[in-house]
Amino acid sequence: MINHDVLIIGAGLAGMRAALAAGDNGADVAVVTKVHPVRSHSNAAQGGINAALTDRGDDWRDHAYDTIKGSDYLGDQDAIEIMCREAGSEVISMEHMGVIFSRDEEGRLGTRAFGGQRQARTFFVADFTGQALLHVLHEQVLKAGVRVYEEWFVLSLIVEEGQCAGAVVMEMRTGGVHVMRAKAVIMASGGLGRVFEPSTNALICTGDGMALSYRAGAPLMDQEMVQYHPTTLKGSGVLITEGARGEGAHLLNSKGERFMERYAPNMMELASRDVVSRSEQTEIDEGRGIDGCVLLDCRHLGEQVIREKLSQIQDIARDFAGVDITREPIPIRPGMHYQMGGIKTDVNGSTAVPGLYAAGECACVSVHGGNRLGANSLLDTLVFGRRSGQHASDLAKSKPHAPITDAAAEDDLERIRALLENDGEYMFGRLRLDLGRAMDRRLSVFRNQQGMEQALTEVRDVRERYRNVRVADKGKTFNTNLMFTLELGFMIDCAETIVLSALERRESRGAHTRTDMPDRDDDNWLKHVLVKSTPDGPRIEHLPVVITEWEPQARVY
Repeated sequence: MINHDVLIIGAGLAGMRAALAAGDNGADVAVVTKVHPVRSHSNAAQGGINAALTDRGDDWRDHAYDTIKGSDYLGDQDAIEIMCREAGSEVISMEHMGVIFSRDEEGRLGTRAFGGQRQARTFFVADFTGQALLHVLHEQVLKAGVRVYEEWFVLSLIVEEGQCAGAVVMEMRTGGVHVMRAKAVIMASGGLGRVFEPSTNALICTGDGMALSYRAGAPLMDQEMVQYHPTTLKGSGVLITEGARGEGAHLLNSKGERFMERYAPNMMELASRDVVSRSEQTEIDEGRGIDGCVLLDCRHLGEQVIREKLSQIQDIARDFAGVDITREPIPIRPGMHYQMGGIKTDVNGSTAVPGLYAAGECACVSVHGGNRLGANSLLDTLVFGRRSGQHASDLAKSKPHAPITDAAAEDDLERIRALLENDGEYMFGRLRLDLGRAMDRRLSVFRNQQGMEQALTEVRDVRERYRNVRVADKGKTFNTNLMFTLELGFMIDCAETIVLSALERRESRGAHTRTDMPDRDDDNWLKHVLVKSTPDGPRIEHLPVVITEWEPQARVY
C-alpha cells in the first residue's frame, strides 16, 4: 500500500498548481497522471489567461461582470468574484515563476482582446500560453520534489465510512494494481471532450475524473453546458485560437460578408463563444457557408503579426489544411471544445464527498455557467487549483489515514479479470465512435427534445453493447487496449449525465440552445441542474444560482 497526505489525480495546470500549494502548506503530496505531465491537455490552450490589473485602468469587478454576463447568468457570482479578484496575483505569480509572457512596445506585459469582454485583459505567450504555463509549473513541481506517479491509471476512488480515503490505481508499465491511501484526494483530471466526435480535445480527455467522482457519490452539475468553440479547423477539428480574432481576424461567409454584423453588431467577432458559434452555424444552415464551413480571414493582419503572435495556427493551417493564412482564409466551423459543467464543488474545491476535492475543467465551481469566456479556463485552473491544494492540505493535517487495506482493490481486479476473459462481440473503437458521433449530432450548437431523446436511446444502446466488449490484448505491460476500454466506461457515464441534464433544462441559456424552446426563462430555470448516481439510477436535483450584486439582464453583444 502507498500512503500520502494529499493525492492529486491529474498533472495539468490545476493538478500541478494544487500540488505546489499543498506542498507549500506542509503536506506529503503525490500526483497520479496517465500521461507525462507536460502532455496534459492544458498544453493545448493557445490564446491566453484573463486578469484585470489596476495599473492598466482595469477593475476585477468589470472582469466579474463580463464573466457573469458571458455565463448567461448561470455562473455563481460568489465564485466568480473570488476568481476575478485573485486573477491578477495569480498571473503575476506565474510570471515570477518564469513564464515569459509576451510584452508590449513599452516592455510591459502585453494584452489582447478576447470574446465577451469590454477590455483587453488577456495576457498571453504568443499562441501557446497553456504550454508555457504548463512547462513552468512542471519545473516548479520538480524543484519542490513532489512525487509524480507518471503513466498510472486510476481505476476507482476509495470511499470508507462516507469519506474519500484514496484511490485504486494501475501502473501501466507492469499492469500492477495498487491501493493509494490518502487523507484527501484532489480530482484534477481535465475534461471529457472525446465524449463528442470530433473535438478539439486530446484523445486522453475522456471524463475519467468526472465519472470516478460521480460513481463515488459526488453530483455532477451543469453537464448540459457543453461549449462549441467557433473556430475549429475543417476536417480535423483542431483548435484555431480565439487569439486570432483578438488580433483582428474577420469571419466571412460565402458572399465575403462579415456576417457577425447581423448577430452582434457591437462586439462582432468578439462576442461570446456561444453567440459566435450559433451565428456561424446559422450561416451554414441557411446556405451561406462553404462546404459546411465559414472562413476565418487573417490576411490583413500582415506577416509580422502572424509570425510573432499566431505562429502556431500558421503551422496548424499549413500542416492540416494546406492553407497559408498570410494569403488565404482558413475554413472553420464550430466544434466541441470545453465542458462548463463537472463535479460540483464549493469555492475551496470541496465536493459532497468529504475528503474529495476537485479543480479545473473536471470541476464545476461554477464560474463559467452556461458559457465560458475565452481565457478564463486557465485562470480557473490556477486559482481553484491553488485553493483546493491549500484546503485539502489543511484537512490532511487534522485527520489520520482511514483503516483500509489492499483488499480495497478486489472489485477493480475482478472487473479487469472479467474484461480480459470476456470474448465479446465489440471492440472499444466502434462503440467510442458511435457514442461520439451521436453526441455531436444530437447535442451540438442547436438541440431539441426529439434529438436529445434519441441521443439518450443511443447512449444507452452503447452502454448495453459495452457489456459485451472484448479486450483483444491480454497482456499486462502497457495494455492500451484495456485502458481505452476502461476509459469508454467513463465516457458512457459522462454522456448519460449530459443528455439527462439537457433534457431537464427546458429553456435556452448559453451553450444550451433549444430550437423548440428558444427563450431564456429566469422565472423557472435560474438554477443549476445536478445529476447524482444512486442504486436506482441517475437522480436529478436542482440548486439555485448564487446572485450577489449583478441581477440577470438581457444578454446582447
